[in-house]
Amino acid sequence: MDSLAPTLRRGAKISAAALAFTQLVSFFQTLALARILSPEEVGIFYSGTVLSMLLVTVAEGGLRSALIQHQQDVDQAANTVFWAGLAAGALWALLSLAAAPLVALVFDSPTAGFVAAVSAGSLVLQGLTYVPDSLLQRRFDFRQRIIVQPSVVVTFALGSVTLCSLGMGVWGLVVASYMSTVVWVAVSWALAGWRPRRGLASVAVWRQLARYGMPLVLGAAADKGKDVLDTILVGSFLGPPAVGNYRYGRRLAMLPGTVIIEVGSYVLFPAFARTASEPARFKSAFLRSLRAIWLVAMPTAGTTVAFGYPMIVLLLGEPWSEAGLMFAALAGSGPGVALAAVGFEAIKGHGRTTLLNWVNGTGLVVGVGALLALLQFGLVGVGLALSLTSVYSGLLGVLLARRLVGVSLRELTSRLLSPFVAALVATVSWSLLEHLVVHADQRGIAIGLLVLVGEGIGFVVTYGAVLLLISPGVVSELRDAASQRK
Repeated sequence: MDSLAPTLRRGAKISAAALAFTQLVSFFQTLALARILSPEEVGIFYSGTVLSMLLVTVAEGGLRSALIQHQQDVDQAANTVFWAGLAAGALWALLSLAAAPLVALVFDSPTAGFVAAVSAGSLVLQGLTYVPDSLLQRRFDFRQRIIVQPSVVVTFALGSVTLCSLGMGVWGLVVASYMSTVVWVAVSWALAGWRPRRGLASVAVWRQLARYGMPLVLGAAADKGKDVLDTILVGSFLGPPAVGNYRYGRRLAMLPGTVIIEVGSYVLFPAFARTASEPARFKSAFLRSLRAIWLVAMPTAGTTVAFGYPMIVLLLGEPWSEAGLMFAALAGSGPGVALAAVGFEAIKGHGRTTLLNWVNGTGLVVGVGALLALLQFGLVGVGLALSLTSVYSGLLGVLLARRLVGVSLRELTSRLLSPFVAALVATVSWSLLEHLVVHADQRGIAIGLLVLVGEGIGFVVTYGAVLLLISPGVVSELRDAASQRK
């Protein structure tokens, strides 16, 4: 087998560049909407769409990943996924429509119920994206990253900001969501170059794909189900404005994690699937990926703790101050996502998806328990509960994956410990400086942001200096990994 390293490096660069663009667009869209909409309006939108976000995961049924991993008749599998996805999307859309009155009752908001009813159709549209997106990823066709995703993000950003500026409020977000989904369907089908054929769908193939995908959909459903529960609890105990602060604080905090997931999983999953039969290559790819992602995740988490609250207050305004608290408390989600991006994709690539049931089941228990215990502390408690759950799930995923890959605990620890220590030193020192001395959020937007940029540079320098002091071989290791061709 030819080396995948050049393809993976090219793919990672393309994905990173595209994601940098899409995340910047999403970031500025969030800032603009925060100045147009109130936390209550944003909270109503997310309360109304939280059920459809759960059901779209259930409707997908893990079929995307199953189609990517499938090694036999790909055209037959693609046709099977198409018709199964379309049928499931229609079925769950009807269920979402029927459940709209319940949404209104739970959140004590008739508008949230109407949003849930109107948003039900998005389940059918998203069902049309399963096959073209999976085929593009399977082929390492990075146009899905450089064309499809940017088109979707830009459409939603322009649509939502424009419509909300015209006074449409919550409904501006709903209409923009539909606009972006239609663009997603149109562009992905145009690029995939695939069309369904009658008579190729197979119940037997669907069963095979469903067996592979079931642990994945159970995990995703558990994750989304917990998100629904979090939203319900926040809305019930803290009110609709708290839902808005919760969603925006979480949205901004998850931007780095989204980059890690999207770049990592898009490249790592098919790569692990192809190298799983070659133990040496599988292990080498696992360790290099873990080291690279962790080196980025730790300083990102540290800067979130040190500067998260003042940054959000400066960017979104004082009405969103609780989103700043939520943002800072979610610092642990980045490292958790980093671990999961490597561990989960290795498990999926090896074909042992049933192992994810352990992560999903125990993670749900830990997450719900932590949320119930910490909800009394408001959005800070919610953020800490989410961070704890993310770190737990990611760490368990890596520990389960290491048995399949053949990595010892010592090898694992050697990749994780030094970046953690370096980030901890930098976080403590710069947090004390910001919160006891500098107070960037009290200096006005322009000056405050400049101060935060300066502090961020100081943080990175501190992190790098400590890392080189305690792990001087990290630079040569990264250089060797970057130049390795096999």
